[in-house]
Amino acid sequence: MQLTARKLPALALACLSPCLPACTDSAPVAAETPPSCGPEGAVTAEIYGELRASIDWGAGDFECEGMPRPAGEGARLRFAGMAGEAPDRRRLAFILGVPGLRQGETANELPTNVTVIEEGAGRFFGTRGASSCWTDIGAHENLSASDYRISGILYCVAPLAGLNGNSSISFAELEFSGRLNWESP
Repeated sequence: MQLTARKLPALALACLSPCLPACTDSAPVAAETPPSCGPEGAVTAEIYGELRASIDWGAGDFECEGMPRPAGEGARLRFAGMAGEAPDRRRLAFILGVPGLRQGETANELPTNVTVIEEGAGRFFGTRGASSCWTDIGAHENLSASDYRISGILYCVAPLAGLNGNSSISFAELEFSGRLNWESP
C-alpha cells in the first residue's frame, strides 16, 4: 500500500485507536474530566512549534490512564486535558509508550515513544521510534493489587513531527504524576 498525505491520518488513527478514544475531526471533545489521576495527579510542560501551550494540570483538571503495552512490553501512559488560552484553547492528549518499564520499578533513561494528539482536530505529532525521548520514573508506588501511582519526567531532544502534515512541536520536558493499572485490559 502506498501512503499518501490523505491516507496517513486514517492510518495513524487505526494504529492508535485500540488504546485511545476517537479523535477525528467529527469526534466530540469531552466536556468533563473524570478524577482518574488521583489527588496527586499532575502534568506540566511548555509546548512550542505548531501548537503553543503551557500545560499545568492538577488533580481533576485532566484524565490519565495507564496500562500494560501489548505482549507485556512495558506500559502505555495517557494524559489528556484542555490547554491554551481562549480563543486557542484545545484538548491535547499525550501518549507515552515506555517498553522498558517494569511493574513497581523506578528507572532512568527509558527510551519512550511519544504521540501528542490535538483531539477533535485530528492532528497527530510523534516520535518515529524511541531514539529521541526518554523517561525517568521517580516513583512507582503500589496502591492496590494492580493499581500504581506513577510519576516521572519525559525528556525529548528532538521535535515531534506532524504525522499528517509538515509541522512539528517540541518541549524540553514533560513532568507527570498519575495512575497505572498493570492488569491487562
